[in-house]
Amino acid sequence: MISSLRGQVQSVGLDHAVVEVGGVGFAVQATPSTLASLRRGEEAHLATTLVVREDSLTLFGFGDVEARELFGLLQTVSGIGPRLALATLAVLEPDKLRHALAEGNITVLTQVPGIGKKGAERLIIELRDKVGALPAAHSPVANGVVREHVVEALLGLGFPAKSAESTVDSVLADNPEQSTSAVLRRALATLGRK
Repeated sequence: MISSLRGQVQSVGLDHAVVEVGGVGFAVQATPSTLASLRRGEEAHLATTLVVREDSLTLFGFGDVEARELFGLLQTVSGIGPRLALATLAVLEPDKLRHALAEGNITVLTQVPGIGKKGAERLIIELRDKVGALPAAHSPVANGVVREHVVEALLGLGFPAKSAESTVDSVLADNPEQSTSAVLRRALATLGRK
């Protein structure tokens, strides 16, 4: 299983990117928001999962581990394959998806193309209890992952390690239930004022 990739982005398409790792270019299917965070020629770090089919090997990439875990969980539901699971994560952020499943919100789930009322009901029945088992965005483990990703991104942008770490810590102290992208935006805004 290929659980992560770190390498230089060779190209970014509408539904995939090519990341070169050790001289090998890996085509990685991803959501539009994940693809938008990648820049050609820059280093990327993606949480990944390899889907093996009789006629193909497809690598799916995510901006964080939580999205990858939800992607795998969605596919445990009958009728949800990797493409529909990826479409679900493209339409609904992990936190929004988790809340919709926990609250039984059919309206939110049917916003995803390919998921009708019956599909949404099946998702809720099968995943309502399981989404609570995944680490929540505000848990210490998830906070550590968010902190690590944001500090790494700031270091990649050339900020000194000490100021990157202290800024991220202060942003997380204000509100520990933020997504990686929200913490990064706030940290960049804070560092831009200094």
